[in-house]
Amino acid sequence: MRSIWVHGSYMKALDHEVLLAALELQDEVLGPTTNFEPRQPASHNKPGSVTVRPDPAVDLDCAERDAFHIVNGVNDNSWFFHSPLQYWSGNASNISADGDIISTVNEKKTQSTSVGVTLRHSIVFSGKRFEDRRLVGVDALVITLIHLRDSPVGKQWVRKLEAVVASMQGKWQQVVPPDGRSTSSQLYEFQFRPMSWFDLVILSIAYSLTLFYLTLSLSRLHAVKSRLGLMVTIICQIAASIVSSFTVCAIFKIDLSRIPSYAYPLVILSISMENSLRLINAVIMTSSSINISARIGEAFGATAYVAVANRLQNLLILFVLSRITVPGVAAFCTFAAVAIVFDFFYLATFFLSVLSVDVRQRELSELEKASLKRTKSQQSQSGNSTWADTLRHIRLGDVALSTRIAGTIVVLGFVLTAQLHYAPDSGRWWLNRLFNLSWKSTDASALKSSLLIDINQARSPTSWLRLQDHETAREVISVVKPWAHSYVALVYDPVIFVLKGSNRRSSTGEPYFLPAVYDFFHHQLYRFTITLMTMTAMVLLFTRYLLRDGVKQPGDPEHPEDEPLLSVYTLSRDHTLDVEMMSASPKGYLVSVGLDRTIQVWDVPSGARSRVLCDAEVPLENPFPVFGMALDDSTKQLALVSWNSVFLWDVDKRQWGPHSRVDLGGREKPQAVFFNHKSVDTPPSLVVVKRNGTMVELHPGDDKSSDFVVCKTPLVLAVPFAEYSPKHKATRMSIITASRKSCIHIVTQDEDGWISKEVKLTYQGEERESKGIHSLIPIPSLSLYLIGRGRSVDLVDLESSSIISTFRTESMKPCSLRHIAVVRPQQNGLASLTLAYIDAETEDLIIRTYLPEDETDVIYSYNPVDARNGHRQSWAAEREIVRRVPKPGAWEALSNGSIVGVRRRPHANVHEQLPGTVPILRRLSTGRQDVTPCPESVDGPWEAWVMSHLETTGDIEQTLLDDPPKERSSRTRVHAPRQLMISKLGPMVKFGTMSVAVAFGNVVKVISVGHEHFDKGQDRLGTGGDMRNMIVRRRKTGGLARIRASY
Repeated sequence: MRSIWVHGSYMKALDHEVLLAALELQDEVLGPTTNFEPRQPASHNKPGSVTVRPDPAVDLDCAERDAFHIVNGVNDNSWFFHSPLQYWSGNASNISADGDIISTVNEKKTQSTSVGVTLRHSIVFSGKRFEDRRLVGVDALVITLIHLRDSPVGKQWVRKLEAVVASMQGKWQQVVPPDGRSTSSQLYEFQFRPMSWFDLVILSIAYSLTLFYLTLSLSRLHAVKSRLGLMVTIICQIAASIVSSFTVCAIFKIDLSRIPSYAYPLVILSISMENSLRLINAVIMTSSSINISARIGEAFGATAYVAVANRLQNLLILFVLSRITVPGVAAFCTFAAVAIVFDFFYLATFFLSVLSVDVRQRELSELEKASLKRTKSQQSQSGNSTWADTLRHIRLGDVALSTRIAGTIVVLGFVLTAQLHYAPDSGRWWLNRLFNLSWKSTDASALKSSLLIDINQARSPTSWLRLQDHETAREVISVVKPWAHSYVALVYDPVIFVLKGSNRRSSTGEPYFLPAVYDFFHHQLYRFTITLMTMTAMVLLFTRYLLRDGVKQPGDPEHPEDEPLLSVYTLSRDHTLDVEMMSASPKGYLVSVGLDRTIQVWDVPSGARSRVLCDAEVPLENPFPVFGMALDDSTKQLALVSWNSVFLWDVDKRQWGPHSRVDLGGREKPQAVFFNHKSVDTPPSLVVVKRNGTMVELHPGDDKSSDFVVCKTPLVLAVPFAEYSPKHKATRMSIITASRKSCIHIVTQDEDGWISKEVKLTYQGEERESKGIHSLIPIPSLSLYLIGRGRSVDLVDLESSSIISTFRTESMKPCSLRHIAVVRPQQNGLASLTLAYIDAETEDLIIRTYLPEDETDVIYSYNPVDARNGHRQSWAAEREIVRRVPKPGAWEALSNGSIVGVRRRPHANVHEQLPGTVPILRRLSTGRQDVTPCPESVDGPWEAWVMSHLETTGDIEQTLLDDPPKERSSRTRVHAPRQLMISKLGPMVKFGTMSVAVAFGNVVKVISVGHEHFDKGQDRLGTGGDMRNMIVRRRKTGGLARIRASY
């Protein structure tokens, strides 16, 4: 490859004088090129029809020259050329007559030569200047000859150049080299290697696996509503990083065309996804007792140094790889390095902001359960550790090594694969560069005492050569070696001519900014503005979607500015008599059974309500009397247990399902009723625990049942809970029971059914008697449970049955014990424990909170491996906070760490009973406000109360329940008339994480602490969303806590 560069004044090579001088020089060297058309008839192209003159000093005539042109066949004598003068067909008259050279050059930039090579500005000009996307000036005209080794045209080029320099000295101001002979050369490989179908398949698989891993990782997070939002956020962050890197590379003119553009995002996707997921997991593992800003700050502080170290590590690796790889792969390394820097910037700004919004609209306790479940799943396999497990547990601080090197492995793998793909024959070369550590550039042009300083070129020949894109390489390859993907050329330094009288100083005034800046303001500013406004609107809509239940809008009647912490919703009053029984599910379904023999099903989040169609005349549609019920969220089936039958009602289809017979041993109510999911592929079974110490498992679809013995003595307590099974590597239901003789049994599932094992409590190696038990509360997340007695509470290890600690209490009212356990998953420990119960003597609510001395510590650590080996850490509580709430009424401990209750507000004036009034328990109101109260209501109106921040201030807030105008109901209408007058509350149940439902005669009120977010996936124990509840009569409002107190 030989070339001639023709310069006029600085950046004025398109002047008529320069073009005509270049055309004269071209015709002198190559012969006449006016209307150049070398194609000859096929008869002239037969082998041997063209011979080379024996005397190389004799010039070729036009016919001989054209016969050797490559368009007439490829042989060792072939040649072709391209020149900017071909825009005017090599005709001086056309150049002289052209009044707008600039327009001609821009209009014909896609013109092709006779061999199909496009006359791009990049190959026929050097030192270009653009304005408004138009070429407005060039510094040099480039005439290039490409010939094979023995071509006589190439020899004539060399000979004629020397003669031209000698004969036309008066026309040229400067010639470099002065004698016109270019002796310096270098080997240069032009390459165009397209992606094969196999490459496309492999790349598609890589993208699919990466996106699948992203989807799978996010699906394991218990943030159902924002799972898609986080995925979109990660993809947007990666897209912004890639676009920013492309922009920077374009500004600095880094050629990224050698590798297909659709291969670039893969590496950035892997690195960004790794750091984003690490940050999400860090936020999940922060304590729920601190505010959102502190949680985000703590999580980012715990992962930022790892992210910075990871990026510095990748930047160093990319720098090393850029020095030992081919230019195309080296350009990719530069692109990846820039994208990595931008990705960290967007991670610390955009992604962190969206993540904080997501955390605000979800309860952390739900996230902690999912995180803890994953942790237990991974640790359960440590018994059979392999070298891969050992590598996975090597850590830097709190971050596993495997999570830090995943992106680095992808970077190395992709770069080395690209190197082998685009330089398959240069492996020995780049390995030698790697081992020889030849980091310094050996650019020959930098070592020579250059004669080009006075010329003041806008672009050097070496820089111009590197600027050639892969499309030009593809076209040249198709001409020279149609069967190949590359060719190696001996590229000679150009012979440079400067027209006499030219001013090579930069007097035209260079622009202050890069052309891309001016192009942006002239052509892209309005698009950027519209895009920015659109994206801003989308972000606002997206944020409102995430916080649609929590953002207070000005003037919004749903969320006024002075909105209290407690909110009360009254469900539609379709019971005509008292509500006697209620049950709830994690997804917000509420079932009520009334004395009017009606059963109502409410979908509280949507406000929908349906009635179970009961018919007293049809035995298979008459579940009364209802002794127990359970609701399965996954199948939408409601199980109603009567004295000798089990009825199934399909909530969605509103029709009766299979009917099963069950013997409850008389008209005794069951101790527990719940659905059991053994696998996702099989329908759930229904488990009924009887008071006589037995249990039955019903399979309604198969009409099968199995009986099991739990205990030989009658049961007083039966509590189902979800527990992770290391043996089966899945979450399964278990039951803990207590009998009249105070013997405790733990019932677990096996392949063949249920196995009951009696518990022998021990304390410091000595056996302790199980007496006076009235409460059992499991804490499955830490494999613990609580035993409530008359004046103490025992914390027991579920695996070894050893008592970890005993808490002394006042005289405790039976079945009144609740608990709140704050688990810190990153430390596998208990951050705080709150015990709440009723003092049997004063009827006050006692709240005891146990805390560590240091807020960052835990009071109890749990390791599943040590637990199975019989090793347990001792109790380490240093602080105890005791609070007392007088006359609490009916109350519950919620999963969000607060306690909510309903009670009578003390009243100063006691109403006297009017003569003639009937002291009935309830009477139907006529809707007027002057209805005579019953004697039991002399204590004043009903109020709801909540105590929050148990670990710090213990704030209390109250709100009245008897004032309908103050109730806010977005789910159902509030009906003031036809409410029964009440003296005692009905049953109270928990559902969701921040709500309770309580029966007021024939009315059900929902009391929420904050804004409830109902679970749309699995429940917090990972059991598939099935509802487990004890039967609660109004006179025993505390019985429910035996099942639902833990979270």
